[in-house]
Amino acid sequence: MYDDLPVFIKDFLIYMQNIKNRSKSTIREYHYDLRDTFRFLKLYKIDKIKFNNINDELIEKTDITSLDINFVKKIELSDLYEYLNYLSNIRSDKPTTRARKIAAIKSFFNYVTFKQKLLDKNPAVELETPKLGKRLPKYLSLDESVALLHSIDGKNQKRDVCIITLFLNCGLRLSELVAINFKDIKGDTLNVIGKGDKERSIYLNESCKKALKEYIAVRPKDVKDHDALFISERGTRIGRRTVEMMVKKYITLAGLDPKKYSPHKLRHTAATLMHKYGGVDIRSLQQILGHESVSTTEIYTHVDSEQVKEALEKNPLNNM
Repeated sequence: MYDDLPVFIKDFLIYMQNIKNRSKSTIREYHYDLRDTFRFLKLYKIDKIKFNNINDELIEKTDITSLDINFVKKIELSDLYEYLNYLSNIRSDKPTTRARKIAAIKSFFNYVTFKQKLLDKNPAVELETPKLGKRLPKYLSLDESVALLHSIDGKNQKRDVCIITLFLNCGLRLSELVAINFKDIKGDTLNVIGKGDKERSIYLNESCKKALKEYIAVRPKDVKDHDALFISERGTRIGRRTVEMMVKKYITLAGLDPKKYSPHKLRHTAATLMHKYGGVDIRSLQQILGHESVSTTEIYTHVDSEQVKEALEKNPLNNM
């Protein structure tokens, strides 16, 4: 599966997957980010092409499978900054995208320097991450969430209602939802496997239990994957792309902007509504969402414009 990579990157990915227990999506990002990084470095250091003359087409057709650790030993901090110049000025990557790629680069060089001890000096140790501004998460209002649920129709209505109900009530990740098996549902509890293969239990409220009961009653019996809860029209476990397209369809039917909302935004919605209307504290939210750090959960405890207006109206000097 890593035929487009040199051995030293393959070893790193295997280490991150099997020893550090990183998720499949994280490994996939490391794969693509490091592949493009070393394609650029080969063009820049071996082919002597300046960063402003390198484009996506050149990157795409550059073969790096023959690179060895001697090439890695020649990489300097200045080379990595040339790559960041390329990402910023030629690719016009956003700071968040550059930050993700820098994280992959730093993890890789830490591995070859300190774990494999193949380098005497880590060239990425001083590599700085772009400063990221804090942005509030996009989410549906309560009325928009109700409109979304009411927009669901068609031959897969029970399944799709169940999926969106779980998103909006449990704050599931897309990867967690498509991976649900029958055995994961135990009474009023759902067990999910989150990032880093960490298991957590989520309480199913009445809406979730009702949606599950109604879907299971009509779920096809003649299927290829008997363990999977959610089934595609081909009788197999439903895929991520199918769910993404389904959510976009109903977002549009509800009169909302499909460019603004995705399954992950429904996770934002669940967390925001639980905090705003349910008074759920940040520690409980952290456990429900499966966040390793409470700082990640803090983005959902933002105050919206309605709350700001209410606070200002409550100011004792308001009617003076």
